[in-house]
Amino acid sequence: MEEKKFEDALRELEDIVKRLESGDLPLEESLKIFEQGVTLSRYCFQKLEEAEKRVSILMKDDGGVKREPFDTGEGEDVKGD
Repeated sequence: MEEKKFEDALRELEDIVKRLESGDLPLEESLKIFEQGVTLSRYCFQKLEEAEKRVSILMKDDGGVKREPFDTGEGEDVKGD
């Protein structure tokens, strides 16, 4: 996948979800855009993981700054397999 902004990829993923939820697409087209959605989802997840690592590094405990895991505020673990 070409490098794109996270926000652009997320917006594109949201559009795909709306199209799939409409139920108006033929099966083959649904499968094609579902595949694109999976690719975008993985890309967004990778970008979020990279951002989390950067935040963790910035919060490193070396100058009075305490390193803490990133809290999504959702009360559940966001890591997926």
